[in-house]
Amino acid sequence: MRYDHLITSKQLSRAAIETVLDHAAEIDDDQSAFADKHAGRLLGLLFFEPSTRTKLSFETAMKRLGGDVIDLGSVESSSVTKGESLADTIRVIEGYADALVLRHPKQGSATMASEFVDVPLVNAGDGAGHHPTQTMLDLYTIRENAGLDDLTIGIMGDLKYGRTVHSLAYALSKFDARQHFISPDSLALPREVVYDLHQEGASIREHDGLEEILPSLDVLYVTRIQRERFPDEDEYQKVAGEYQIGPDSLAAAADDLTVMHPLPRVDEIAPEIDETDHAAYFEQAHNGVPVRMALLDLLLGETDE
Repeated sequence: MRYDHLITSKQLSRAAIETVLDHAAEIDDDQSAFADKHAGRLLGLLFFEPSTRTKLSFETAMKRLGGDVIDLGSVESSSVTKGESLADTIRVIEGYADALVLRHPKQGSATMASEFVDVPLVNAGDGAGHHPTQTMLDLYTIRENAGLDDLTIGIMGDLKYGRTVHSLAYALSKFDARQHFISPDSLALPREVVYDLHQEGASIREHDGLEEILPSLDVLYVTRIQRERFPDEDEYQKVAGEYQIGPDSLAAAADDLTVMHPLPRVDEIAPEIDETDHAAYFEQAHNGVPVRMALLDLLLGETDE
């Protein structure tokens, strides 16, 4: 079995999502059983934007499958500084690797790049567009903590520029999930995403505050304000720090509320929340390894004998 490119969560059916999550659970139960599965194979990492969790967990995942990675490194030390196009860069690295992971600041870049390569390509974030592998580890974490059907989830923060939000919302539309989006008007979910979700039959509501819906939530997914996406600093300062979670914020929450965050956080979640039973964001980050191991295993397929 070999999958093709993974560009957006919109391309995934419920069955495909469950296949990945089930395989991740199998790997999570015994990673050592997959230690030599892809020995001798190489994963190419092309990160044109900063990354900690995504990049390191992909590298860890490939190495735990027995393979290795090659890394474009910083943009400043590559031929991109000489004016090389993304299309040319991606075609060159394709010749060195068995699969590619691309992060790029321009929305739509992964779709474009996938048209130039034959090896599997994974979108690790394209501007304010999509981040499907983050979505898969988010879904895995949600399933482990609250289940994916008969789910009530609040998604709060920067819904305009937050690519993790867009990807997660599309994926949740495949399940019996009630989605509540909480943000200031200026950072509301893009209208085209709202339209798409309605077309998918998703149950969605938009709010400017958390209080009225907090008691009904199974999961609260918090995101940071995407400062680097704002067209100017003044617009960022108008909303910076507006939506924050502290100990008092969760007083009305259910005892089994799961609080998630794709990280990095700035000041959206107070450190005091880390010590509560609600906090699942570090577990969420750790889940990136088994989930990305599962994705890479499916994308690469069986090794040739």
